[in-house]
Amino acid sequence: MAEKTLDLRGLKCPLPALRTRKALAGSAPGDILVVACTDPLAGIDIPNLLRETGDALEETRTEQRVTTFRIRKR
Repeated sequence: MAEKTLDLRGLKCPLPALRTRKALAGSAPGDILVVACTDPLAGIDIPNLLRETGDALEETRTEQRVTTFRIRKR
């Protein structure tokens, strides 16, 4: 299992969701993807993406306008 960080700060919708989808497609089951976004719509788009892909959202945190998602690939 590997942990990868994606810094998507500054990108606007739909790029955070598209880049997250691409990173998940290249991940192995059990891998962790940590995604940092500043786009407020990512708080809606990323969870919706994970409902489609079946991957698990383990944690969501927001600090100083940066929302961080911790995702486990299934």
